[in-house]
Amino acid sequence: MTSAQPWKYPTFVAHRGGGSLAPENTLSAMRTGTQFGYKMAEYDVKLSSDGVAILMHDSALDRTTNGKGSAGDLNFADLAALDAGSWYGPGFAGETVPTLEAIARYTQAVGMASNIEIKPTPGLEAITGARVAELAQTLWATAALPPLLSSFSIASLRAAKQAVPSLPRGWITDSLSDGWQRTVSELGCVSIHLKHTLVTQALIAELRQAGLRIAVWTVNDPIRANELLDWGIDALITDALDRITPK
Repeated sequence: MTSAQPWKYPTFVAHRGGGSLAPENTLSAMRTGTQFGYKMAEYDVKLSSDGVAILMHDSALDRTTNGKGSAGDLNFADLAALDAGSWYGPGFAGETVPTLEAIARYTQAVGMASNIEIKPTPGLEAITGARVAELAQTLWATAALPPLLSSFSIASLRAAKQAVPSLPRGWITDSLSDGWQRTVSELGCVSIHLKHTLVTQALIAELRQAGLRIAVWTVNDPIRANELLDWGIDALITDALDRITPK
């Protein structure tokens, strides 16, 4: 059995900052997570066309802003002018697309840990991975707990490892095919982030044998959450901040 990597992160993680209770990947989302007692937030980061790290899940702007087209095609000045809150509700009208720097300041000020999901614009996997890792190293230079970098993109995680090998990394996947052990070994991952429908007690035992910490997404049923926690997962990522209370 390989020894598990050190793990100092909170068990309960607010998905995209505020789960389903605020416009995702915004400062309001982070504040919502804080209000519900969450000590860790997961959020998505990509690059603007001029290399600014911003929070946004989709490549397209249409779902979560009043913009059109690809986020990666706009410079930050144009992205900053968008409304990223009205889609969720009128009370969030005028919410802006935040930078990673702004989120770093907020989360550290309130003592919230960060899981930064590297969410590159297609074709920019390596440059995004490296840039986000470099920024994370700088922005959390004095933090007691470094951010956990995660991604579906193997190329992004590989680039993050090359740029800042000291930052912890986790591979996100919604399936486990043959060879997953080689993937996490090559990337130097401390954790694997799995869709909750994949997770069984037997799989947890196998992952533990490989020395991995286990994060599970996106768990919104309190009964399923308790089952997974009883099985010994390390992190539970949820949208249901009002129904799954951090312990």
